[in-house]
Amino acid sequence: MARAKSRWIQGAKLKKGAFTKKAKAAGMGVQAYANQVLKKGSKASTKTKIQARLAKTFEGMAKRRKG
Repeated sequence: MARAKSRWIQGAKLKKGAFTKKAKAAGMGVQAYANQVLKKGSKASTKTKIQARLAKTFEGMAKRRKG
């Protein structure tokens, strides 16, 4: 069961670079844009908010992997 949990990302439908493109268009880095999108009162679309949450999740995964 733990093995299935560790492969959750394979089932995700990702459009590589889509959130990065939005961040660059806003003149920001990915994590800065994610923080802005996730702020209370943000008028970003639901899809963008989901992408921002995923970007934050990936950031945390990378930090844990580095140790």
